[in-house]
Amino acid sequence: MTAFPQILQTVLDTTDAGGLAEFYRQLLGLQYRPGDEPVEGIRDDLDWLVLTDAQGNRKLAFQQVDHLKRTTWPLPDVPMQMHLDLTVPDRETLQHQHHRALALGAELRLDRTDDLNEPLYVYADPAGHPFCIFVA
Repeated sequence: MTAFPQILQTVLDTTDAGGLAEFYRQLLGLQYRPGDEPVEGIRDDLDWLVLTDAQGNRKLAFQQVDHLKRTTWPLPDVPMQMHLDLTVPDRETLQHQHHRALALGAELRLDRTDDLNEPLYVYADPAGHPFCIFVA
């Protein structure tokens, strides 16, 4: 019997691992892996941070890099390369999460909430990685 590889986590490169980890921790209600928690609200000494769910399962990791070219999507110069799809159950929740994402520092890239079948927003996180929130 063949055992297939399993996805452990998604890793995002960033020039600010602590800042981006905190953005996604708040946006998704995750927690820091034990030992990765910020000290006095600041965490700039690590080049690798992991966020987990309430059961301790790894969800996202953040790798410090010196340079990162931000996507220009929807312009074609620098493509998305990858993005996260996040879902909510209804339009009311979509609007609530839209306001939360913006307040946390996301940049709106596309508003497709007029789509009756799959209303969505596309954002860039503070490091420039794209992500979508849509009604599934």
